[in-house]
Amino acid sequence: MKINIYPEIKLGKINKFWTKCVGSCHAATALREDWRKQLKKCRQELGFKYVRFHGWLNDDMSVCFRNDEGKLWFSFFNIDSIIDFLLDIGMKPFIELSFMPEALASGTKTVFHYKGNITPPKSYEEWGQLVEELTRHLVKRYGKNEVREWFFEVWNEPNLKDFFWAGTMEEYFELYKHAAFAIKKVDSELKVGGPASAVDAWILELKEYCQRNGVPIDFISTHQYPTDLAFSTSSNMEEAMAKAKRGELAKRVKKALSEAEPLPLYYTEWNNSPSPRDPYHDIPYDAAFIVKTIIDIIDLPLGCYSYWTFTDIFEECGLSSLPFHGGFGLLNIHGIPKPSYRAFQILNKLDGEKVELKVEERSPTVDCIAAVNGNELVLVISNHNVPLSPINNEKITVTINGIRECKEIYAERIDEYNANPKRKWVEMGSPEYLNNEQIEELIKSSKTKKEEILWRVTGENQVTFEINILPHSVIGVSIKIE
Repeated sequence: MKINIYPEIKLGKINKFWTKCVGSCHAATALREDWRKQLKKCRQELGFKYVRFHGWLNDDMSVCFRNDEGKLWFSFFNIDSIIDFLLDIGMKPFIELSFMPEALASGTKTVFHYKGNITPPKSYEEWGQLVEELTRHLVKRYGKNEVREWFFEVWNEPNLKDFFWAGTMEEYFELYKHAAFAIKKVDSELKVGGPASAVDAWILELKEYCQRNGVPIDFISTHQYPTDLAFSTSSNMEEAMAKAKRGELAKRVKKALSEAEPLPLYYTEWNNSPSPRDPYHDIPYDAAFIVKTIIDIIDLPLGCYSYWTFTDIFEECGLSSLPFHGGFGLLNIHGIPKPSYRAFQILNKLDGEKVELKVEERSPTVDCIAAVNGNELVLVISNHNVPLSPINNEKITVTINGIRECKEIYAERIDEYNANPKRKWVEMGSPEYLNNEQIEELIKSSKTKKEEILWRVTGENQVTFEINILPHSVIGVSIKIE
């Protein structure tokens, strides 16, 4: 495979929408010190600006109660604690209004280990009262100008009947309407949207409902995983991943953008699968998937593409003590960066403007992108295919046109032998409980290394080098140009 780079042909500033937001487990985990330490690390090293999680209104957050006379009363102390912390580290909340407090719920059906209630409210007016009281409190505490920069997203995946929402689509629209009007009653410039749907669903339906009924909506949010369309016909997650079409997410993003127009589109969840016990989350496969996916959609006008999630401190199925148990996180429970974490670090090197690439003798599994910022040129390459599908080592010849020489070229790799702490953990004997020495050793093994790349002049104003890329891997190449 041959890659020709033309640094002088600039294709526009890169929109790093993948840094806009990141996901997390339910809100109560944000009261933990280790969760906060890990999020601060992600903010500092990966640049995430917002964080989104379920359960702001869960009973484990102590938000809404009835007194002995049956009247509602509210407590936003825990919510304040979380938001105070986010603002202190330079982040903001992407507020998902869920799940239903027991004091308001029409039923007892719950989801997950932490028992989020998924039933509609007994009274939509009381639901609206809760949302209005919360919004009014936030504006009073943090100021209109600050809260206008936040997002209020109504519920989570209500199209997954009896999993996240025990009601109908019409009942969700009623839920959305009362929440939206309650928020706008406090301040018309606050941003509210939905449907926070799985599989890119209900976009047109919600937009048309709001248009017909004069209900405010400022943005569309939805979710996607490559297994969405295949999982219903597969008996397990690996089969679903294998049936997923390589590059399918980009087609679905384009469709969702057209349906959402003219509203901005926010993807508030994505990952290689929706399973919190998927071993592919812990290995270089996920890094290659992340980079390939971002390359596919990098030119699309997305508001955000929020990876699910930043940490394995995650309690939907209970908190596992295994250091590598297939959790969603970029960091494991000990704060050890996985290959996926390093993938975001490499992607974040794509500063400045995207530049022209021409590929010859293209490999069906290799994708690449280049950007220039001042005198630094960055090339990011992934070698990815869905599980159980053909993929090989690839030798790549890279030619940079329009330069006479380089000051330096170095590569950073994420593959089976580099930035892969799970491999080191297995070599340790896969201990369930780690001591401090083992944690430090695994953190060390998670880091990428700078590998000097030899280059040569191959023509007038032309520099060439070769690089090999392993299956399910990522390479970031940094080039200091004259």
